[in-house]
Amino acid sequence: MAEEEFLVPLDQYLKAGLHIGTKYKTKYMEPFIYKVRSDGLSILNIQEINKRLKILAGFLARYNPEEILVIGRRENSWKALRSFSQVTGIKIFTERYSPGVLLNPALEEFMEINLLLVVDPFPDKNVIDDALKLGVPVIALCDTNNTANELDLVVPCNNKGRKSLGLIFYILAREYLKLRKLGDLKLKPEDFGTEDE
Repeated sequence: MAEEEFLVPLDQYLKAGLHIGTKYKTKYMEPFIYKVRSDGLSILNIQEINKRLKILAGFLARYNPEEILVIGRRENSWKALRSFSQVTGIKIFTERYSPGVLLNPALEEFMEINLLLVVDPFPDKNVIDDALKLGVPVIALCDTNNTANELDLVVPCNNKGRKSLGLIFYILAREYLKLRKLGDLKLKPEDFGTEDE
């Protein structure tokens, strides 16, 4: 694949470790694995990651910010999510999701959404279950150890690393603003947590 077809230069993907999976792999994620290293870590196909990030960006751009919810319970995602929300206006949820927030209008935290993006489907299973009950499309960032049943779109990636998540949400923020013609992204990748602090 020509480098200009990538959303960011290939070395930026590699530096963030976007393609480094876990030692455990599920049958759902096997099609996205390029190879397994001698130390047992699975390596994801960067071209597939790039392709799916483009699809995800285009899908997000169909929705207004208030229609989308992004959930990330892992602390490594919080900086990236806060920066993403700041520039796009998209709602984020970083705490433990209480079942019913999407279903029960009587709850103080109740919210209506038309699209759900989860950073990791394992810790965010409750919100996925609620979204499915409502018929809301569910997109998830999935590492090699995730299951992908019931998801509308899987984006294979390292969904645990801070640098990887920072780069993903930098790309999504930039593409969302560009596709919706909302101007250029003023923040840099490091504002999303792609650099060592």
